[in-house]
Amino acid sequence: GKFWNQRCVVYCQSLSDCSNVSFFPIMGSVLAASSPNPPPASASGGAGLVTVPPGFTMPPVSAVPPSSGTQGQPGTDAESSLPNPGTFEECHRKCKEVFPVQMEGVRLVVNKGLSNHFQVSHTITLSTLGDSGYRFGATYVRSKQTGPAESFPVMVGDMDNTGSLNAQIIHQLASRIRTKVALQTQQHKFVNWQCDTEYRGDDFTAAVTLGNPDVLVGSGILVAHYLQSLSPALVLGGELVYHRRPGEEGTVTSFVGRYTGSNYVATLTVGGAGAHASYYHKANDQLQIGVEFEASTRMQDTSVLFGYQLDVPKANLLFKGSLDSNWVVGATLEKKLVPLPLSLALGAFLNHRKNKFQCGFGITIG
Repeated sequence: GKFWNQRCVVYCQSLSDCSNVSFFPIMGSVLAASSPNPPPASASGGAGLVTVPPGFTMPPVSAVPPSSGTQGQPGTDAESSLPNPGTFEECHRKCKEVFPVQMEGVRLVVNKGLSNHFQVSHTITLSTLGDSGYRFGATYVRSKQTGPAESFPVMVGDMDNTGSLNAQIIHQLASRIRTKVALQTQQHKFVNWQCDTEYRGDDFTAAVTLGNPDVLVGSGILVAHYLQSLSPALVLGGELVYHRRPGEEGTVTSFVGRYTGSNYVATLTVGGAGAHASYYHKANDQLQIGVEFEASTRMQDTSVLFGYQLDVPKANLLFKGSLDSNWVVGATLEKKLVPLPLSLALGAFLNHRKNKFQCGFGITIG
């Protein structure tokens, strides 16, 4: 259904031994090293550069349409024929969407649309490994239409029973300029906050992000992204991360290349922190396959992950499976019980090397 429909979701949290993910995904370990660890959060994706708090259904945020000022002008047809490359964070997203999300415990999320602009959320989490608790969230979308499927500004907030808050505001200032502000508190103390601005041209995207700036201490993180379409299929770009805190200062640079075929996407990111390669292939309307390789120079470790997604529309069934080089096998199954507004979700992950097993159960109503 659409964003405004009432929904009730039950699903599970991570099962593998994973470290807490930073609130600012684009900054990785750099930001994690410059601030306290945030509370565990579910891996939910959002539009642009920030992560959507758990229990929310973000309204679709599509690419910024090209400016109409170049239409009809002679000599610009060849230049405007190249597509916008999207954002730096979207380069590997197509492959990652194939992999199942790790699940543990039980989570109940009830989303209620109070109007065409306002939605509230109630979340109850039950877990044997992590903390169980309650979260209340709200989403507000104004009526400024910038496309057939998007409106701005968007305000999203989420608070748990301990007073920890995740909040973000997304607004499109102009037809090509979009800005986002995100903050996180932990028990009434500021933990992280970031502000980023994104500019999308006809065939390029440039973005700048400022995270956790502190003038008195002299610390903060600055991230710059640039992507350029060289052809309808080839995109090249780079990322520059500058971080500073007392007694430490450094810069990390990485380069990315993405090639998009008729039914596949190949992406490679290489930098001082390591390498990340992914390959996505759509075999047919039902089967999608993804392979991911990651190498970290800091951890001196490499990993390979294989996953697939099987969609059976006639049975309203979606299955995802994965196997990585650490011998962790995972799978999730989602089943919609049409015509009832009810969906079931099951998930299981088994770590053969550590002899650990985790599973979860989910229900979606609405």
